[in-house]
Amino acid sequence: MLVVDKPAGWTSHDVVARVRRLASTRKVGHAGTLDPMATGVLVVGIGRATRLLTFVTGADKDYAATVRLGVATTTDDAEGEVLARSDAGHLVRGDLDTHVAALTGDILQVPSAVSAIKVDGQRAYARVRAGEDVELAARPVRVTRLEVLDVRPASSDGVAALDVDVEVTCSSGTYVRALARDLGAALGVGGHLTALRRSRVGGFGLAQARTLDELAATPDDVAVTVLPLAEAARAVLPVRELSEAEARALSYGQGIDPVGGSAGPVAAVGPDGVLVAVVEARGARLRPTVVFAPAS
Repeated sequence: MLVVDKPAGWTSHDVVARVRRLASTRKVGHAGTLDPMATGVLVVGIGRATRLLTFVTGADKDYAATVRLGVATTTDDAEGEVLARSDAGHLVRGDLDTHVAALTGDILQVPSAVSAIKVDGQRAYARVRAGEDVELAARPVRVTRLEVLDVRPASSDGVAALDVDVEVTCSSGTYVRALARDLGAALGVGGHLTALRRSRVGGFGLAQARTLDELAATPDDVAVTVLPLAEAARAVLPVRELSEAEARALSYGQGIDPVGGSAGPVAAVGPDGVLVAVVEARGARLRPTVVFAPAS
């Protein structure tokens, strides 16, 4: 695994393409798309680590964001066209608290129409760009934390607006720009996202991240920068420490006895510190979902 600090203006696919060149392999993927406007943690899998990406994608995430109240856009962020402007100069911090609380916890959220969700096999954003009207169904998400850090006056084309800095901790599948949209709608003035930075995905944070410029400056060090499979798995999954006999059984695709803890998915790590498999409970046994260290 490689933790990249994605720059603004780059798509997640752009980052994958650059890492392919730096790592000299086509087998590269990412866990959790970031919009071009957004920056921050993008977890990239290289080689066998691509098989871990599905478990990283489902991890919870932290963001820092700025919401502009008083302006609604077609994309719910600053890259879209302005739909409407409403004077938000009368709003104060106290006006936000009730509506922020309503967007916290287990909620139903309608994703932005320009999301990457597939509709009849095609990405929603592609349908929107083709001129279609796309309506997505509300989905359950969890917003563990939505904290207002700062509120300050702003202006949009001469209309009083309000910029709100927030921090968000949320489940996979939560759209922060939809939170911006819904907060603005609840306050009756519209809203959109003007800045977004992802600071954590599961156990992967900005402290581990490297910029593309840093990686490009020392391409020979990419292999040193990556996290070993076992360390990467520990960042997103509970761990089962294996005996030699259990590691051998899993390497052959066989099941092992459960010993309390989570039913799965669980990272199964051998006595030598190598990630042997990801296992899940099936019947009375823990069986490998993915084997990383097959018997030779």
